Amino acid sequence: MTKCFAMNFPEIRIELDRLDRELAQLARFSDAEAPAVTRVLFTDADRAARTYLKELFRSASLSVSEDAAGNLFARWQGDQPDLLAVGTGSHTDAIPYSGRYDGTVGVLGALEAIRALKAIGWSPRRSIELLMFTSEEPTRFGIGCLGSRLLCGALDPAVAAGLKDAAGATFDDVRVQAGCAGTLADVRLPVGAYHAFVELHIEQGPLLERADIPIGAVTAIAAPASLRVELTGEGGHAGTLLMPQRHDALCAAAQIILAVENAAKSTGRPDTVATTGVCKVHPDAVNSIPARVTLEIDARDTLLEPRDQVVGQIRDAIDQHVRERDLQASVTLLNADPPAQADPRVRAVIEAACAHLQSSCLPMVSRAYHDALFMARLCPTGMIFIPCRDGISHRQDEYCSPAAIERGTHVLALTLAALAG
Repeated sequence: MTKCFAMNFPEIRIELDRLDRELAQLARFSDAEAPAVTRVLFTDADRAARTYLKELFRSASLSVSEDAAGNLFARWQGDQPDLLAVGTGSHTDAIPYSGRYDGTVGVLGALEAIRALKAIGWSPRRSIELLMFTSEEPTRFGIGCLGSRLLCGALDPAVAAGLKDAAGATFDDVRVQAGCAGTLADVRLPVGAYHAFVELHIEQGPLLERADIPIGAVTAIAAPASLRVELTGEGGHAGTLLMPQRHDALCAAAQIILAVENAAKSTGRPDTVATTGVCKVHPDAVNSIPARVTLEIDARDTLLEPRDQVVGQIRDAIDQHVRERDLQASVTLLNADPPAQADPRVRAVIEAACAHLQSSCLPMVSRAYHDALFMARLCPTGMIFIPCRDGISHRQDEYCSPAAIERGTHVLALTLAALAG
């Protein structure tokens, strides 16, 4: 199979200067000063970025549409439009004070891959569709991959509609105000909606850079389970309430946070990770005993059994420390998504494209989750990783070199050509 694909790759050229300019321009649609990027779903900055993307898509002679959740679709019609299309793309929303490459390389890189194929007069047999997914980041509504979850049916439309942001606005209200017509029930696509889907993304980790390998071919995508833990004890004056009489919610939270770390380490697997990323304390005063604490916990693995084992250990630790300190606790499972395996056929095409370019390629797991995790429920899916400096992401000093972006975009273009040709 690899030899067959390698014989049919077209010779193309990536216009790196154009792609770099467009990444820079997209980064300007931000609620934070450069070099930081803040682009939260359906804010003015996000809506302006969407308008810019639609203009770019149309200037490339792609037909553009938008669903009720705000997922954007830009289609290059193939010679046989009755065949299933090949999908590609990523997201462009950005968490507060992050960088310019997370997600955006997969959207603008896909656009450049399409333009590079068009430039040589190559014509796809299957249509190629570029997707810009709504709200891959959980910043506004507390759940990641909102658009791709709705596309694959992993999220009930009624639940999605009722999600609220910090100001109390619902997702349904906000999306309608942003001009997204239709009902959320219309967003779901049938299984098999695409022939294949490929996402280009920065690694967000250090492995490719350390190994001096330019491309990663993802073999599996880890999936998170997320918990919200609300601990209730008794507050009081920090100076007058004696230690034996205390029911300090923050002390229990501290023990739980350490238990989260220990649970992840206990599996002995490098792919098991767990993090307490949120700790809100009430009343949050130096001279007052913490009466209430809210924790949000993330546990991940590329395999379901060890991930769920960690979640079980965390729940046991919560019960233990709440009981020992005579507190009350509420534990909510926010999500528990199964991991996904990359399709071997799609991965073989990625590896063959790398071989055609005489580029080394590292099979690797994705410990971050992406929209590809949910697209894998609809169709054969693969991911192309490119290195980022020091593995840094979700920070304003996130950086991906032009050479890395060019190579990843080139590999993506050849992969799309093989899958759609």
